[in-house]
Amino acid sequence: MNTNFLNTPFTLPCGVIIKNRLVKSAMTERVSNKKLEPNEKHHRLYKLWADTGLGLCITGNIAIDHIHRESAGNVYIEDERILPKLKEWATIAKSNNTQVWVQLSHAGRQTLKFLTTRPLSSSDVQLHKMGLFGKPKAMKEHQIETVIKNFVNAARICKKAGFTGIQFHAAHGYLLSQFLSPLTNKRTDKWGGKLENRSRLLMTIIDETRKILGDSFPISVKLNSSDFQRGGFTEEESLQVIKMLNGKLDLLEISGGTYEKTIMFGADGKDLEIKESTRLREAYFIEFSKKVRSICDIPLLITGGFRSFQFCNKALQGKELDFIGMARPFITDIDKIASFIHGKIDKLNNIIVKTGIKTIDDAAEAGYYARQLIRIAEGKRLDEKTRAFKSSFFVIKHELKKALIRRFL
Repeated sequence: MNTNFLNTPFTLPCGVIIKNRLVKSAMTERVSNKKLEPNEKHHRLYKLWADTGLGLCITGNIAIDHIHRESAGNVYIEDERILPKLKEWATIAKSNNTQVWVQLSHAGRQTLKFLTTRPLSSSDVQLHKMGLFGKPKAMKEHQIETVIKNFVNAARICKKAGFTGIQFHAAHGYLLSQFLSPLTNKRTDKWGGKLENRSRLLMTIIDETRKILGDSFPISVKLNSSDFQRGGFTEEESLQVIKMLNGKLDLLEISGGTYEKTIMFGADGKDLEIKESTRLREAYFIEFSKKVRSICDIPLLITGGFRSFQFCNKALQGKELDFIGMARPFITDIDKIASFIHGKIDKLNNIIVKTGIKTIDDAAEAGYYARQLIRIAEGKRLDEKTRAFKSSFFVIKHELKKALIRRFL
């Protein structure tokens, strides 16, 4: 009888046991209320996901700064006044013995103009994409200290609310990633220059959070294997940072790309600068995981590309990773996930949305899935007939609407 490795438990370094190896990786929900709080839409989503039987569910971006939100519809944690709302969400999300971790983030220069025209970042390097992002201001020392304080405080509140772990988002070009990358970090003080300095913000946040949360509470980081951009954060630098993280984390999630090089959105893998053998093996970052394994013993989560049970099971059996991360199947295939975990279904859907215009294809695909996620949160069915061009502008329209509603409170 073949072993189902996907459906076996795993004990983290902190002692927490996750009941199986399937993880819903973070997807931005965009459905906070006018006060940037979780609500019945979050409850509906997370109850559906918990009922699939997955082991770990990681929330979408939860903002630690009310301006620098990745989406105008992000939940924002300022202080303990939000605790009742968070507790209700956590209780529902933890049903069926599901681990639920909060992903904490600061968008930095990737904050839309609808929220601010002068975002804060490591340096004043502007993101040029569809004219949606303003010229950033380089953060001053006291602003960096505030960011550290806000990350640690938000993590403390999440634990108090009943969430079972936290993840710091240091990938995909958000603020912690901006500090790591020489492309966006041009500083000459202790926060810039050599990699030790560029990684100081991330390491300080982790160390200070561990002091507050203790050794038995899971702390995770989502990190780029590479920015996939000339002059950006490289694979070699990523491995050096991972060495620094060894012994500090309970789980490391590997991803890649930024808003300028959207590797993380390339559902068909065609844009990845990887070997054909890797592409045929589904997972985008599986080759990089071998290098990670050789330098550290942090439990490893890989997200991106997994769609077949046989491949997931084989990768787990070969100890190439410890957890399988998926995102979009938790939109398009919610009703199939339980059977997938038990090996009764081998393939999950991989819906690819294309307009035929390369410059807007990533917006079309992101818009398609954003709209479907919101529909599910509202208790509606998937609208699989949504046209690609219509999807291209969905996120912009939705963000503008949410931002205006918030502004005129």
